[in-house]
Amino acid sequence: MDAAYDSDEVREIAQEFGYTTHIRSRGEEIKAREAGKKARRWVVERTHSWLNRYRRLLVRWEKKACNYLALLHFACALITWNQCLFG
Repeated sequence: MDAAYDSDEVREIAQEFGYTTHIRSRGEEIKAREAGKKARRWVVERTHSWLNRYRRLLVRWEKKACNYLALLHFACALITWNQCLFG
């Protein structure tokens, strides 16, 4: 998460649900960028972009959650397959 989520309330809520937070404090991202490190959220944003190529996932047509989850798994499998083949 970026600095917009840097608050005690957000950290407490995440801890209640058992999540490990990776929230950059204000100014930390600029220092990391200057050091040549990529932001962690780039991986998540890239993955969402790949999943958005599948229209049935982008606009949820499925009424049953199990069907949507099956399509999500299928899309992830196709993405993985394509990455293995075309790199």
